[in-house]
Amino acid sequence: MNKRNGSKSIWTREIAFQVVLYGLVFSFYTFDRNQPRIELFQIVYFLNYTLVTVFVSYFLLPRFFYTKKHLQFFLYLLLCVAFVVLMEELVLEQIFFADTRGKSFPGVFFSLLEVLPVITILVGFKFAWDALIKQREVDELKTTIEESQLQFLTSQINPHFLFNNLNNLYSYAVIQSPKTPKIILELSSVLRYMLYECKSKFVPLAKEIEQLENFVKLNELQIEERGEVNFQTQDIKSGHQIAPLILIVFIENAFKHSQASQSDNINIDIRINLEDDGTLDFKCSNSYQTMTNTESISNGIGLENVKKRLDLIYPQTYALEIEELNDCYRVHLRIQLTKEDQA
Repeated sequence: MNKRNGSKSIWTREIAFQVVLYGLVFSFYTFDRNQPRIELFQIVYFLNYTLVTVFVSYFLLPRFFYTKKHLQFFLYLLLCVAFVVLMEELVLEQIFFADTRGKSFPGVFFSLLEVLPVITILVGFKFAWDALIKQREVDELKTTIEESQLQFLTSQINPHFLFNNLNNLYSYAVIQSPKTPKIILELSSVLRYMLYECKSKFVPLAKEIEQLENFVKLNELQIEERGEVNFQTQDIKSGHQIAPLILIVFIENAFKHSQASQSDNINIDIRINLEDDGTLDFKCSNSYQTMTNTESISNGIGLENVKKRLDLIYPQTYALEIEELNDCYRVHLRIQLTKEDQA
């Protein structure tokens, strides 16, 4: 639905709402158990209220109140109320009750008790309607901003990943390693997934884990005989979905910093479990040498990126723990996932 059709739909619903509202207020205004029939003077009096209410709702509110010109708004509102009272007392009373009520003025306070409740109710509901529409626009704008942020953050992941792996690929190509073609094949598979299948906000969990396995194999080729990599998954059932390229950042950090800090005895352990309530339990630990500079582990662009994405996509539904224990760096992430039919 385009913007014009959306505005037309909102306007149509507002008209329907106002018609029902005015009908209900009119029924309460004219209700009299001793005289169930609606009299002509009641219709005319209510029309007097209605004309002023429409003027206040559709002219004074947007022109003065919503633009924060409150003093002008209340001055004009006071004039409108005075107009209703004068019209009722000097014109309508003389037409319908010339021999009774029209002979005397009951006083300002009494007149306001008749006029203000109707005007207040009708204008108040118009104000509430406008507030709901404005809140809806704010929510849509917030969603648009969040989607833009996510697109920007996701766009940062591909270059970050690509630069790291191209450097590794270059080192193998320089020594003409026989593993170079296999590395290129694994790299192209992961990149294809990143570029073409991660455009949605969520992807199937099984598909994401499949690509994590390919990514682990790609990096495992670079470790060779220098250590051990353990990748385990449990109870990964189809039907759940996850934001793409969340877990891969932690795994990439594990490989990068293990290899950067030690030349052998590398140990990387990755465990992914899906609990019965749909909570994804992700654990990733890697060894590192404490004498090396590991400050970039917790301050890298990839990790900061993924934290922002988690805050945007899974607010209040994830828990992330990162800790350094002796010669081990551990990440523990729990995310409450949704099912694919809930997207």
